[in-house]
Amino acid sequence: MFLLAGCGADPAPARPAVGASAVEAASHDVVSGVRKVDAVAALLPEEVRRAGTIRLGGAVGTPPSAFYPDPAKKTPAGLDVDVADAVAKVLGLTVQREDAAFETILPALGSGKYDVGTGNFGVTTARLRTIDFVTYVDDGQGFAVRKDDTRLQQVTDLVQLCGLVIGTGAGTTFETTLNAKKDVCAAAGRKPYEVRAFSDSGAVLTGLQQGRIDVVMSTINGLRHQAAQPAAGTRFLGEFHRLDVGFAFKKGSPLTPAFQAAVNRLIEDGTYARILQKWGTQDSAVTTSRISPPEHP
Repeated sequence: MFLLAGCGADPAPARPAVGASAVEAASHDVVSGVRKVDAVAALLPEEVRRAGTIRLGGAVGTPPSAFYPDPAKKTPAGLDVDVADAVAKVLGLTVQREDAAFETILPALGSGKYDVGTGNFGVTTARLRTIDFVTYVDDGQGFAVRKDDTRLQQVTDLVQLCGLVIGTGAGTTFETTLNAKKDVCAAAGRKPYEVRAFSDSGAVLTGLQQGRIDVVMSTINGLRHQAAQPAAGTRFLGEFHRLDVGFAFKKGSPLTPAFQAAVNRLIEDGTYARILQKWGTQDSAVTTSRISPPEHP
């Protein structure tokens, strides 16, 4: 393991989110005790160290990744937010965050509007052509239905979805996967499934609850968390495909080594485990951060 000198984070244990609402979890601080580590900050480009800030475009959707605990205040919380804030503290940076639509963030990295993006961005072969990643969790793709819908128990093959209406997020790996595989139904001699993509994640759940959508495809952690909330009325159908998830950068960004070292520092000092425990996502823990690994097979 790579060890660096510097003050560690507050060792106070995190309260798990299991059995508690995401709003309750959001109020529990596990990041404020994180301190700058000079040896890690030294990996930043000199101009970034001088400026002391980083421009972050962040998607806000549903727990546990990023959401608004109080919609009136528009202050995001979640796993993505905590990890980004903790990394910035290790690097001695202030985050200039702009909440943005998920599908706009990766193109904005290329234009230089943001230095880094967050939004539970999965590492895929297609994205790696133009984006670099620094990984911090292992999440991926899953499905959910209404709790009273017994037609599906688990989805292991997209042919099981033939004839159904599937709701998902616009610009996501889920939309890409579903659209790329539509021919599976024709090959099986069955009616094709319909894909409805939404920019508003709340509209996907509403569509499912109102019966306008049969199935939702989204993140494993998000769907699992949602199904644990009685008011949602959903049932998680299990994992379909795992994906590494990470900070997103313009291809060739000089920021990636510093971000990787900062994530690894948080893993080593225990802050990372406390963040994941807070949000009930321990099953998505990684043992080390990687820069632009290949997509999971």
